[in-house]
Amino acid sequence: MSRTFALAFLYFASLPALALDGDAILRQVDRKLNPESYEMYRKLVNIEPDGRKKEFVLFTVKKGRDKMVALYIPNVGKPIRITSLQSVVGGVFNNADILNLDYSVEYGVEKATEEPKAYVLELKAKSGAVAYDRLKMRVDRASLTPTEIEAYAASGLLIKTLRFKDLKDFGGGLKRPATMETDSPLHKGYKSVMLYGSIKSRTLSDEVFTLDYLPRAGELR
Repeated sequence: MSRTFALAFLYFASLPALALDGDAILRQVDRKLNPESYEMYRKLVNIEPDGRKKEFVLFTVKKGRDKMVALYIPNVGKPIRITSLQSVVGGVFNNADILNLDYSVEYGVEKATEEPKAYVLELKAKSGAVAYDRLKMRVDRASLTPTEIEAYAASGLLIKTLRFKDLKDFGGGLKRPATMETDSPLHKGYKSVMLYGSIKSRTLSDEVFTLDYLPRAGELR
């Protein structure tokens, strides 16, 4: 080894490791989970402690980082728009889980660490208007999609755990988990499952996301 090469090697070896950019990883997670503008069909299954199941179908359209309309499709009657942090369909999922806006819109990364096969992001809510004060997100390094999210209250109480499974190619370059399951220590014996049927890019006008358009929202399907 030449002296010049040896000096260069020692110099680079002594440089500090680059800090992990957790916010950049979180933005990539958002893009892996959802296209910029899309339509989506999902089935929500609520499982009760005695094994009984209730199933619902949801149709969602989204534009940009924070414009979304989600329609619950009942067996009879008109679709309704989901707007609150409660759950219109019951179960462990609340509407924050169902709406699933970009995480980087509502949370900032306080800490990011690396494991051999995962990134671990500790997130803090940017405001008090979101369902969870903190999230601990485990992200698969290969796919840059979450595998598990723990949701906490401001008190530190674990509210629920979301688990992402069944990586699937939905076409158009979108490869993401097709199943999301959740349970909660606050609802022992209950479980909810979200099954993603189809996701595809769609161009949408801003008018779609206004209250004036709400009576016509069913026409989007």
